[in-house]
Amino acid sequence: MFEMVRRAFVRGSARAGRKGAFFQPPLGLVALSDPGRAAWSPRDPASLAREGFCRNPIVHRCVRLIAEAAANVPIEIRADGVPAPEHPLARMLNSPNSEQTGIDLREALFGALALSGNAFLELTGFGPEGPEPGAALYALRPERMKIRPGPDGWPEAYEYRIDHRVAVYRRDPLTDRFPVLHLRSFSPVDDLLGHSPLEAAAQALDVHNAGAAWTKALIDNSAKPSGALVFQGPGTLSDEQYARLRSELTEAHSGPFNAGRPLVLEGGLDWKPMSFSPAEMDFLEARQAAGREIALAFGVPPLLLGFPGDATYANYKEANLAFWRLTILPLAAKVCAGLERFLAPHFPGDPVLRCALEAVPALALEREALWAQISAADFLTNDEKRALAGL
Repeated sequence: MFEMVRRAFVRGSARAGRKGAFFQPPLGLVALSDPGRAAWSPRDPASLAREGFCRNPIVHRCVRLIAEAAANVPIEIRADGVPAPEHPLARMLNSPNSEQTGIDLREALFGALALSGNAFLELTGFGPEGPEPGAALYALRPERMKIRPGPDGWPEAYEYRIDHRVAVYRRDPLTDRFPVLHLRSFSPVDDLLGHSPLEAAAQALDVHNAGAAWTKALIDNSAKPSGALVFQGPGTLSDEQYARLRSELTEAHSGPFNAGRPLVLEGGLDWKPMSFSPAEMDFLEARQAAGREIALAFGVPPLLLGFPGDATYANYKEANLAFWRLTILPLAAKVCAGLERFLAPHFPGDPVLRCALEAVPALALEREALWAQISAADFLTNDEKRALAGL
C-alpha cells in the first residue's frame, strides 16, 4: 500500500506545476486519515482559569454558585463562651479592608478555592499587642503565589509575584506564624498545594469548549462539514481552472452569510464529504455529558445549572438541599476553621468562629422538621429542647 501511495504522490506532484499549485492526483484521490492525539489545554492555574471560568459557562456558573452561596453563610463570633457581635474580630471580618466588604473577601476566597484548590489570605497591620490602625485582610491570587519548601518539606516562605515585583512572606520569629493563611483542598500528589476540581474535569472542559468552537467554525463555513472536490474527468485541471475554483469557493461559499448557498459543479467535479455529521458524532449528547462531568467535579447538581431532566419543584428542592449539605456547608466550615486558627491568636477573649446554620435560608425546611420533632418530645425539658435545637 505504501508503494502505491508513493507512486501516486510522485506522479501527482510532478504535475503540480510551479510553486503554490494544488496537488493534482492523476486518476483519483488517495486519502490517509489518522486520528492522531488529542490536544489538551495546559493544567496550570492561570490556564485553567482562562479556559474554564473565563470561557466556559458551566465552570463560570459552578464557581459563582459555590462562591456566592458560601460567602453568604453567616459567621458567628463567640468570646468567652458567649456571642460577641461587637468583637474586634467580628468588625474585621465584616470590613476587612478599605476596598472590600466581608462578603466580597469571602467570595474571593471561596472562588479561588473552588477554581484552583488553593486560597491565600494576607494579614497586615498587626503588632505584638494586637491590631494596629490600618490593620486589614487581603485575598491573594493563587496563580501568583509560589511556596518555597524548607528542609523538612513544609513551607519555609511564600513568594507573591506581580510582574517583576516579589513579596516574600516568612514566619514571625516571635509567634512562629506566617502572615499568610493558606487554605487548600485535599491533594494526594502534592504536599504543599491543593488539587483543583477543574483539573479533575479538564478533559471534559476541553471537550465542551472544543464543541463550542466546532459549532462556531461550522457556522462560519456555511454550516456544512468539510470535504473534498474530486475531479473525475479525463486529464487534470489546469492552473487557471484551479485558481478560478479556489477563488469561487473562498468568496461565494465561505462565511455565515453564504450558509446554504448551492455549489455548482461542472467539468467532472464531485463533492465528497470527509467528516462526520453532528448526528453521527452524537454532538449534543457529548457536550451535555461533558457539562455534567464538570458539574460533578464541582459538586453542583446538574439540575441547578439548567440541564434537561426531571425539573420538577420537588427534585429542584432536593437538589438545592443536597448542594448545600454536600458542597457549601463543608466548604464553609473548612474556611471558618482556617480563619479561626489564623486570626484568633491576634485578638483578646479567645474568640471562636462558627457557621450560623440557623440563619441559612436554604436550611429552613430542615429546621422546621427538627423543631417539630423536638416539640413533640414530651420527655424533654425546655432547656434540653433548646440545647438540641442549638440555642
